[in-house]
Amino acid sequence: MNPVATLIRNFLLAAAAVMLMAGAGQAAEFERNIMTGGPTGTYIRIGKDIAGLGAACGLTLNVVESAGSLENFVGVRNRRNTQFGVVQSDLLEYLKTFEANDAQIQEAVRGVKIMFPLYNEEVHVLARSDIATLKDLAGKTVAVGVKDSGTYLTASLILDILQVEARERVLLNPDQALPKLKAGEIDAFFYVAGAPAALFADAGIDPDKFHLLPITEAPLLATYTKASLPAGTYAFQAEPVDLVAVKAVLMTYDYDPKRNAYHRDSCRTVSDFSSLILNGMDRLRESGHPKWKTVDLSALPPGWQVGSCVKIGMALDYQPQCTTPAPAAPADSNEEYLNLLKQRLKN
Repeated sequence: MNPVATLIRNFLLAAAAVMLMAGAGQAAEFERNIMTGGPTGTYIRIGKDIAGLGAACGLTLNVVESAGSLENFVGVRNRRNTQFGVVQSDLLEYLKTFEANDAQIQEAVRGVKIMFPLYNEEVHVLARSDIATLKDLAGKTVAVGVKDSGTYLTASLILDILQVEARERVLLNPDQALPKLKAGEIDAFFYVAGAPAALFADAGIDPDKFHLLPITEAPLLATYTKASLPAGTYAFQAEPVDLVAVKAVLMTYDYDPKRNAYHRDSCRTVSDFSSLILNGMDRLRESGHPKWKTVDLSALPPGWQVGSCVKIGMALDYQPQCTTPAPAAPADSNEEYLNLLKQRLKN
């Protein structure tokens, strides 16, 4: 049985159990949540940037840590009060291919939509310096991420496409893998994250012992996009590195406002944040994560559709349901002085 399909089934069963337990609490207060990633990853910083737009409007968006794409996908599909999730586009491509042969996966995919395409995430493979290429990972101990992460999916796909038989694929998240690599317990690890990834900043990585592997193998280019890290992206990386990238996308669910109050509130939330993101792109590019500067909202991955609630919020005349008014422009101090003076002179 395909391991990714098994993981999705397990997530669906767990999420269904949670929904059943929450059944008695249907009248619970409505919340807005976005599922992101680990505490040092790019996803969580993107989520916090989006939440910041909401906060300025008086709309609270809770940023939820997760293991990554697989958990986020199922969370958007089945987790109550979870309207958004950041996932990798190769997960979407995989599911679209797989859904035709599996009724449970087909049901999981149904209704899940793209809100906006985001940015390309570089595939980082940090390895011992004596390992020159991905092919050299054959017979080595390689950390491929935890099973519910996008890193796990991408690492597994890349190794399978290239038919690289590692001695062991260790299930560790990148935060755990880095110290084990330094200690010599593993030979390399995968990490899919938008560069610059915070994990590699000031991480004390010795450039004489470790380096990022180039990823240029032709078979990978049917699924992934060419990318390059300029020299000095990380302190240990003196030369540019060619590699591949996968697009991150902001996902949502196609809520039906006619169904019930929860769907109406969730659709309104999606519409509100659709409008806030479109109107706030300049702010995001100026003060958000550097990856916002590379976002191309027209670069939709093939085969997936934008949700109807998203399109409602994209209308030019749409007004988000803000609870905090826009701050008034600061009063001119001289104007205030003159007004006070006029009042005094009248007496």
